[in-house]
Amino acid sequence: MKKVPSIWLMVTLMMFPQIIETIYSPVLPNIAQVFDVTNIVASQTLSVYFSAFAVGVVFWGIAADYLGRRRSMLLGLTVYGLAAIGAMFASNFEQLISFRALSAFGAAVGSVVTQTMLRDSYDGVGLAKVFGYMGVGISISPVIGLMSGGVLADIGGYQGVFAALSLLAVVLVLACSVRLPETKPEQISRPDLARLMRAMLSDKHIWLDAIMVAAFNIVLFSYYLQGPFVFESMGFNSQQFGYSGVVLAAGTFVGSVINKSLLKRQWHSSQLIWLAVSGALAGAVGVYVLQSSLWFLAPMLLIVASFGVGIPNLLSGALVNYKAQAGSAGALFGLMYYLMIGLGLSAVGTMQDLGLALSVFGTVLVFAKLAR
Repeated sequence: MKKVPSIWLMVTLMMFPQIIETIYSPVLPNIAQVFDVTNIVASQTLSVYFSAFAVGVVFWGIAADYLGRRRSMLLGLTVYGLAAIGAMFASNFEQLISFRALSAFGAAVGSVVTQTMLRDSYDGVGLAKVFGYMGVGISISPVIGLMSGGVLADIGGYQGVFAALSLLAVVLVLACSVRLPETKPEQISRPDLARLMRAMLSDKHIWLDAIMVAAFNIVLFSYYLQGPFVFESMGFNSQQFGYSGVVLAAGTFVGSVINKSLLKRQWHSSQLIWLAVSGALAGAVGVYVLQSSLWFLAPMLLIVASFGVGIPNLLSGALVNYKAQAGSAGALFGLMYYLMIGLGLSAVGTMQDLGLALSVFGTVLVFAKLAR
């Protein structure tokens, strides 16, 4: 009998990479001050995070096909936890960046192996519905990270944040040790990575799906990258920036309701993705117009809601032709879009203009969907 993992554990594991990124966002001004670096330099930690995350996606995705899903998950979480402890005691910015990169490498297991385990356990409409739950979790997780990060930043600065991340690692390792089954099929072909890579690199649809997944993430994470400095320029502190997560939570709820409702009405994934792309671009333009006041949070709601509709429908359908090598295909697909996210957020950090950045990548979404 095939063992099916707990949906709630899967949602938690899918959420935690996003939580550990956004919990760090409110403390960026503190890091810039403590380590005496500019806001632009401090912002680049996000691009470093996603670049290291991309390497981790490949490593753990391939490991899942060789070592098994459960063992790979436990190893990745352990690496993440040790790196979080190291970051807490970093004595200079270079050490902080290094441990931050290592923690991202370990945390990548929560994304790629979780997706692989879901593809092991579900297919068709069932997989789309499960990824709908994942989409809700992914959308909520930045809100949780943002709010808790704002409180921790005010209480203990960056060290308080990394202490919380270390504790999270312990909790996840214990939960997975007790509740996580092995879902790797008994009969699985050893991945021919060179052949698989050639097939995926020549697949136009894979490239366009990767671009859209990356662009959705960039428009969402641009807020967590630039938001602290936007709020600081308006005279607000880190905790007040964290509270903006409450406002964005409304967008998460709306996106979830829309996605579930339209799936029940037999909307096709392509239609839902079009809806999400259109909403993201409209929200981006709204932020560009209103970013000099707190009213810019209103169109940010639209962006968050669009993320909640677009991402689950993209992820559930992206690798339907690569199910026989789900772990390795997921790893290579993740490498593609996480490298794009890293490069995109590096550009966003350089722009130092939230509205402009969102408009650029909202336009990228539209062109990618048109080409798809």
